[in-house]
Amino acid sequence: MKHEELSTLEVSFNQLIDTLLLKKAATEEFTVKLNSERSQFTRFNHAKVRQTGTVADGWIDLTLMQDQRSSFRQIPFTGNWEIDWQVTYKALQELREELPLLPLDPYLVLPLGTNTSREIHSGNLLVEEAVVSAVLESVAELDFTGFYAGGTVVHAYADSCGQKHWFATDSFTLDYSIFNSEGQAVKGIFAGSDWHQQAYIQKIQEAKKQLELLARPTKQLPRGQYKTYFAPAAVADLLMMLSWGGTSEADLQQGNSALAALSRGEKQLSSKFNLKENFQRGTVPRFNEWGEMAALELPIITQGILVNTLINSRTAKEYQKTANGANSYESLRAPEINPGSLEFDRILPNLDTGLYVSNLHYLNWSDRPTGRITGMTRYACFWVENSEIIAPIDNLRFDDSLYRFWGENLLDFTNFQEFIPEVGTYEGRQLGGSMVPGMLVKDFTYTL
Repeated sequence: MKHEELSTLEVSFNQLIDTLLLKKAATEEFTVKLNSERSQFTRFNHAKVRQTGTVADGWIDLTLMQDQRSSFRQIPFTGNWEIDWQVTYKALQELREELPLLPLDPYLVLPLGTNTSREIHSGNLLVEEAVVSAVLESVAELDFTGFYAGGTVVHAYADSCGQKHWFATDSFTLDYSIFNSEGQAVKGIFAGSDWHQQAYIQKIQEAKKQLELLARPTKQLPRGQYKTYFAPAAVADLLMMLSWGGTSEADLQQGNSALAALSRGEKQLSSKFNLKENFQRGTVPRFNEWGEMAALELPIITQGILVNTLINSRTAKEYQKTANGANSYESLRAPEINPGSLEFDRILPNLDTGLYVSNLHYLNWSDRPTGRITGMTRYACFWVENSEIIAPIDNLRFDDSLYRFWGENLLDFTNFQEFIPEVGTYEGRQLGGSMVPGMLVKDFTYTL
């Protein structure tokens, strides 16, 4: 997005808020949340362009509150003041008619405070005309399938109390897989705010090496417990399960949290496990749906002990807790697991004999109170013997407890981390991701 276009969007958004402040009644409060993007999407199949195009999209959520009631409308946002105000004012009138008909909300969170922020993170993205050649140059002879999404994403917030936030960032993700003739694949993600061609070429070279290993005869493994190295992408998948019935204070209060035993002190994770929310990378806004700012860093698990949960203002009001800027879902937005001491060159020697797991999929809780997670291995997973990759494996289903693989069975984390981005595009391009190391675990349980 050009600087002039971004500036026009911000001016139009500010004008919309100023006009709403003039039009609101004395007993009314409102919040406005903006999501906007200018993105290029290009889909590849068999190292050819399957589909490409650009998207200019934007919408706002207008929430009106009065007499302990609230309702909202989601409406388009174009950046054209005359069009946007006409649609917004109509939505405002509809909400005024609707509110008296709604039930009271005892835990309604009203706008409070005067927080303001403005962040613009400019990157060095590929120009639209260069995407295809930059991506395909190194994979022309391969069965390459992938999805590139890049451009500018804007999130903004304002309310009737004077809080106002503006967050804009340039970013891209290339989510890809390279297949062999047997249908096996190596999966990779290349992402950031600056495209570095040499770094991308290096990623492809690493994928080619794994593809060669996949050509070896597959090894069949019986169910059982195996020493396992999880690459950062697999660790990120396990970590994000904590956003679904893990670190949320509401889930903890309602008996839905897998960390309940940890909270009660009945269980403890390994002292090597340290988890925090870290917004200092600037990949995702710090403000939430109520305009509240999270701390730059919030420790969640320190040396295996739960020291904080994610608490939003609604949960705080219901359970008499202190809010810490969590979003409405109380999910992880900028999680980071601290690195350990395992060096890259020592991964296979320390694994010795066991499984090298690059990716996971189909994760779910199998027994949430005990922290048991089930899922399957996928994409470039290998059997290792005597510190040497011997053969690829068929997909295996696992079922194990986080109290084991992040507890007594955790051997070490790597001394390096990787940023594993969110690649979802449902309703809009997702921001953020996880900063995680790889990890080495003993006796990980595979069920079939």
